[in-house]
Amino acid sequence: MSEGLCPQCREPLTAGAAFCEACGAAVMAATGGASAPGAPPQSDPLDERAPISAATRPARPAPAAVPAGPRPCAECGGEVGEDLYCTTCGAKAPSARDHFEEAPAGWVAGVCDRGVRHSRNEDAMALAASDTPGEHAVLVVCDGVSTSKDSDVASMAAVRAALEVLRAPLPAGLGVSESADAAADQVFTRAAAAANTAVIAHSDPSSPNPASCTFVAAVLAGALLRYAHLGDSRAYYLPDDGEGRQLTLDDSMAQMLMAGGMPRAEAESSPQAHSITRWLGTDAEGVVPTVGRTEVTAKGWILVCSDGLWNYASEPAALREQIRAVGSSDPLTITQALVEWAKAQGGHDNITAALARVEGGTADG
Repeated sequence: MSEGLCPQCREPLTAGAAFCEACGAAVMAATGGASAPGAPPQSDPLDERAPISAATRPARPAPAAVPAGPRPCAECGGEVGEDLYCTTCGAKAPSARDHFEEAPAGWVAGVCDRGVRHSRNEDAMALAASDTPGEHAVLVVCDGVSTSKDSDVASMAAVRAALEVLRAPLPAGLGVSESADAAADQVFTRAAAAANTAVIAHSDPSSPNPASCTFVAAVLAGALLRYAHLGDSRAYYLPDDGEGRQLTLDDSMAQMLMAGGMPRAEAESSPQAHSITRWLGTDAEGVVPTVGRTEVTAKGWILVCSDGLWNYASEPAALREQIRAVGSSDPLTITQALVEWAKAQGGHDNITAALARVEGGTADG
């Protein structure tokens, strides 16, 4: 039974729902429904985050664009009803959650897609960026674990909760690099904790398979890139010239096999390769992320992605070649092409690719 449309993504709402099942947005103001299990009454779990100064808060990026009003049917051109079925031919319309794009600035963009084989998109991303290229950007990706019926909603809530913690400039500490590193690490830890709280709030507490997801976030400030992760979603630095680098090391069985000496190709194609050893969710044993930093001293790209992309191009050199093959400098065009390329390889998983263009320089902190 439907009760109106989500005010954010305009997907149909289930009667009494506290959160949109398509995008994870809180909708209690629109529905008057009761709180979801585990969520504080009449509050949005995304508000459980570190306080951010209004003076330093960058502008909030717009959500993925969803046309207002009736949607045309892709099969016959008729009108799609609120239940997502065409009122003329009865065909089921794809959910806006299946594919969405964000481009908060001309130098930062991303695409999140269902892929070919999965019935729904359990990946999620949230991006923010200043208008000035290279000044400040935040890229967050979570990949929902498909054994849970809630992971698609939980992963979307997680990326938005983490973004709210990370969108303000990271603290400088006491002015020395060690202090700045410690202060930034604490912010990333708070971001992962906020994401974990959101996952738990969007998971059925009675489910034998509670919602869970991976987590990776990258924050660029000038030439300094900081990043954090849990699971096997990744961050890469791919300079135009010279060797690229995989910045994060997966929390996975494949990584454990590689640590034991198995070649990458063999480890990543093993039957248990994608079994992750750390994640966000009710049954997570610890949600303190692994953090790191690097200077981006050469022109190139920061790529944050889910395994739906790197499944087909794990090595940094292979990913850079795919970017070059697009023949464009526009990050949205490139991420669209990367997703379509992954789908052409089989699209066995959901696919997310987010890019930020860097011009290189000297890091200050």
